[in-house]
Order: sequence, then C-alpha cells, then structure tokens
Amino acid sequence: MELTNTSSVDLPVRESSLLIGGRWVPGTGPECEVENPATEQLTGICAQASASEVDAAVEAARTAFGPWSRTAVSERVAFLRRLHDVISARAGRFAELITREQGSPPPVARKLHVDLPLAVIAQTADALEAFSFRSQQGNSVILRQPVGVVAAITPWNLPLHQVVVKIVPALAAGATVILKPAALTPLTAFELARAMTEAGAPPGVFNLVPGSGREVGGRLARHPGVDQVSFTGSTPVGRQVAAAAAETVKRVTLELGGKSASVVLSDTDDSLLATAVKVTVANCYLNGGQTCTALSRLIVPADRLGQAEELAAAAAARYAPGGRLGPLISAGQRKEVRSFLEPGATGGAKLVAGGDGPLPERGYYVTPTVFSEVDPAARIAREEIFGPVLSVLAAASDDAAIALANDTIYGLGGAVWSGDRDHALDAAARIDAGQVDINGAAFNPRAPFGGYKQSGIGREIGDFGISDVLEIKAVQV
Repeated sequence: MELTNTSSVDLPVRESSLLIGGRWVPGTGPECEVENPATEQLTGICAQASASEVDAAVEAARTAFGPWSRTAVSERVAFLRRLHDVISARAGRFAELITREQGSPPPVARKLHVDLPLAVIAQTADALEAFSFRSQQGNSVILRQPVGVVAAITPWNLPLHQVVVKIVPALAAGATVILKPAALTPLTAFELARAMTEAGAPPGVFNLVPGSGREVGGRLARHPGVDQVSFTGSTPVGRQVAAAAAETVKRVTLELGGKSASVVLSDTDDSLLATAVKVTVANCYLNGGQTCTALSRLIVPADRLGQAEELAAAAAARYAPGGRLGPLISAGQRKEVRSFLEPGATGGAKLVAGGDGPLPERGYYVTPTVFSEVDPAARIAREEIFGPVLSVLAAASDDAAIALANDTIYGLGGAVWSGDRDHALDAAARIDAGQVDINGAAFNPRAPFGGYKQSGIGREIGDFGISDVLEIKAVQV
C-alpha cells in the first residue's frame, strides 16, 4: 500500500487500508479525519476498523503466535535490529507525520518522538540477547513463556514512543500484537505498520486496527482471544479497560495519569536551585505539557520560595507558543487546560507567569503558566492538567516536602534535587513513584517504566517490559 500526497505537508494523507494477517485490507468502520492542532487544518483521512476487522486481527494474531513464539531468540533480536534500521532510515518521515498530527515542533518531533523510541528498540534488542527464559530452582525448571496475543491501546501524546514501549517488548518476548492507536494521531501507526512489514514481521505477528476507544478498544479488552491488554491513557479510562479485561480475567498493563513532583531539598545551593527550576519548567512544558511524567509540581523550601518564583518566571518566558512550545492536541483539550487557570481551580494561588499572553492566530495554544503559593488542596495541585501549567508549593522541611510529593492519588514519576547524593537517594526511596530522577539524571531506555497507586499496573521497557508479557511455569524434574 502506498501513501498519497507524501511530497507535501499541506495536503491530507489518505490511509485507506488496515494491516491484518500480513495483508492490507479495507476498513469497514467510518473514516477518521485527522486535524493538525497547530494549524486547525485537515491533515489526514484514515480507514478505521469495525468489529469484523477486530475479530479478524485477533484470529490472525492467534494463528501467528505459535510459530512466532517458537522462533529462536537470535531471530527475534535480528528482527528488532532490522526494525530499528528501517525506522531510523525513515526518521524524517516519522517526525514530519508527528508534527502534522500531534503538533510537536520539528526539533521536538525528531528528538523526543523518534530518537527516543529508536533508543528503546535498540536497548530492548540488547536486553533480549541477555534475557534468561529458563532457570533452575531446586528440582524445578522455571520457564518464562510468552503470554499469547497482546492488544496495545495507545494514546495521542507520544504516537510512536508509546507504541514502541508496548509492542517491541511483546514481540521480543515472542507474543503477537494487535495495535489500536489513538484516533487523534493514527498516521504514525500506519507508517510504523509499513516499517514492520519492511523489517520482515511474519504475517499476523503485528496487526493494525485503528478505531474508536469504545468500539475497537473495548472489543479488544473484552475479546476472549486476547490474552493481555496494554493500555496507556487517563486513569478514569484505565479503570474501564481493567474492568472490561476482567470479564475474561486477562492480564493488564496500565500506564495512567501522573502528578509528579520535583522536590528541592534544603541542602540545595543557589546554583543547583537554578538548574532545578529550569529543568522542572522544561519537563513540565515538554510536548506542550502533554506527558504523563510531567513535573507539574515544584516543591521548594519555604525560605527559597521567592527565589524559585523569579527563576520559574524567567524560565517560562523562554517558551513561546508556536515556537518552542507546541499546541495542545485539540480544541477540547485546550478548553480543559484553560479551566485550570480559573479562580475556582487555582484556589487563590499567586500568578507568577502566563495566564494570559500573546498566542498564534491559529492552533490550540495555551500560554505557559506558573502559579506559586499553591494550596495543596487546590485543583491545580491535585489533578493532572496535561498542559503547560506549573504549581510551586512551599515546604517547611524536607520531611514536609516528601509528604507533599506523596499527597496524591498518582505515583508515576518524580525528581529530587540535593547537594548530597546519599540524602537524595534516601529522599527518592521515600517518594511513592515508579521513577525518580536525581539532579536531572537522564531517562534510561533500559530501566523499568511504570507507576505506583493510580498511575498504573505493570512495567514497560527493557528486561522488565519483556517480563511483563511472560507467563511463569514451574516444571518439577
């Protein structure tokens, strides 16, 4: 199947077929129109699946599972490396599609949206080479075997990365995959499907069925032919997916919401404080603020609050909407984020930067905003905003700061800033989150990713991502 209009970013891309069982077949669901959130213009028209295509994809994946699960590890490693090379060769095309359907500025589209998942693929191939699928415990042989068919239901904020962290470990483990991408950003998934075919994925090992969350996603979650569902999205929808999966007692991996805190400890000097605020603002505003790990709460010692406010205002000023700061995904998302700027949501917090400001004439932009003196009970301090809004809170002590960081239903990410490594490690251990960075340490594409509390169930990426789609069997000998 060929793309139309690939030579111009001004004309809509049309995707007319779905990939099921190694064949491109027509979708019988209603076509989906894709909007560029930076221009508010039509940028793509895509076929979608109906119930019959979902059932066909499940059947194809089940048929392919036996042969794929029995392939040698070396063959699966070679496939992942070929996939990495194919995507790398098409990196410019992937970045262009992400810019037009997700709105990410081109430099961010390449570095965050393409280069990061490429690193995940490479690291997963390395992890697979070293992975032990068999071990001995007393008189038992412990076997780790692929779960079967995995349905991946992915979000719109990172349309390549969030797919890769689900399907690549699953394929590495020997499972087969059905992908339902977000309806707002399906174009990247079609390009990935072509890359899968070019890299040599056997028929049925990877299947693409775009469609609505309610019809396609719900059917996959309930389908008796699906052994595990892996979902990334909001916590409320995650609860629905888990309930649907429970009907057939299938396994679930859930990567859900977050309200991550960046905690500045009392032994942080002025230089490190400046770095902490700058990095926190950058993280909060990354991808237009539309990341589940966004450091949306900055917790500082009470006697450093004024200093932190000045630093945060200066940092926020560097994020010009339409330039360094991309748009929100839709008009509805912009309306939701703006609701957090109203007095009822801020709880009387002090506006340090943003709120209102110059915006491009077109596109779903919001002015990058910083609030200080935030009441921990205020809506902006408790709910996931998914937009460029930072809350600064003051803590009377390091213990109080950690208590504030943990005062949330979420537990996905966090950060700690300290002049003493052991002090920082102790604080990180006390924060209820799946990932905590110390002094701006880089993301590790081999480390486990996932959350505590209502931020999810299970882990993705690297060895832990592979383990997440394996059943464990004890054989006594």
